[in-house]
Amino acid sequence: MTDVLVQGAGAVGSSLALALSRQGLDVVLARDVARPAGAAPDIRAYALNAASLALLRELKVWDDLPADAVTPVHDMQIDGDAVGATLRFSAWTLSVPALAWIVDAAALEASLDAALRFAPHVRALDAAQAQSQKPVATLVAHCEGKASSAHEDLGVAFDRHDYEQSALATRVVSMRPHGATARQWFRSPDVLALLPLDRPEPAHSCAVVWSLPRQRALALAALADAEFETALNDATRHLGEGADAALGALRLAGPRATWPLLQARAQRVSGEAWVLLGDAAHVVHPLAGQGLNLGLADVATLAGVIASREPWRGLGDARLLARYARRRATATATMLGLTDGLLRIFSAQAPFAKELRNRGLTLVDHLPLAKRWLAARAFGA
Repeated sequence: MTDVLVQGAGAVGSSLALALSRQGLDVVLARDVARPAGAAPDIRAYALNAASLALLRELKVWDDLPADAVTPVHDMQIDGDAVGATLRFSAWTLSVPALAWIVDAAALEASLDAALRFAPHVRALDAAQAQSQKPVATLVAHCEGKASSAHEDLGVAFDRHDYEQSALATRVVSMRPHGATARQWFRSPDVLALLPLDRPEPAHSCAVVWSLPRQRALALAALADAEFETALNDATRHLGEGADAALGALRLAGPRATWPLLQARAQRVSGEAWVLLGDAAHVVHPLAGQGLNLGLADVATLAGVIASREPWRGLGDARLLARYARRRATATATMLGLTDGLLRIFSAQAPFAKELRNRGLTLVDHLPLAKRWLAARAFGA
């Protein structure tokens, strides 16, 4: 019997395996699915906060990332759906080195995989091996994502709210440098973000995350490249200081991927000999870029709880794992409530709601204390 079985080898599962290995625990890391041969390259990007950076640095992962796979965000501009409705954040005014760090998802997972190969107490199994060997462990950590079968197997309700939206992700190259600035447009009913990145072209690349009504997202994903470029440039041109002014024309530089958007939360995240982390425990809308940050905070919290346990208490002890659940409950509920509330405010179609939200952006931009409160929750600043 091994100490810990980690189900799911994405960024959260891999980070947990590394963190527990550093404590001398024997860990089996089981990949729940195999990546199909010939699959399209992963064009996702993560927005990581300072706490996530600190964890990945402690795990000897962060400093091994290629230089062009990480871009610090020094400024952020958020525009509403009316000219002049703008909220700006600056790392300089908040006295932090960066508001966030945009990380190429494929590069992060490659760096995690490299670290795992040198982790002395981790045994990685591919999907077929995990199915045939069926490893037994004192503690099972479920990190398989929102499609995890663990909820049903454990009898845990996974409350879901389907936004009837899909996210569309791709990469673009801008005519002018991105200036380490993240840009976001709340264009009721959609939310469009351009995140600065240095792949494929240094200083001129952006990761696109566009949340739209589902049929519209699928239609945009199916367009020819030139037609999609036109639609994207049109979407950023007519509101606020659009990308047309700041970045120049945007050119498509990668494939497009879509996935459905929902908010979800497990009613229980721990029990006797089991625990849920990451998207297996909670799913948030990507408008605040907090999904992986929540998952890595789960990892740091669980690793800390296990490291500080009483010598006589076993890894699978329900009371021990309940400590993890309690310590994550407030932060998780706050972020789910914040992202859901923002989405509802900015997707409302009534004229008074539009007026209220656009005036609200402008008002908050002139209230330093309110901006710092928001920054603390969105960026950890």
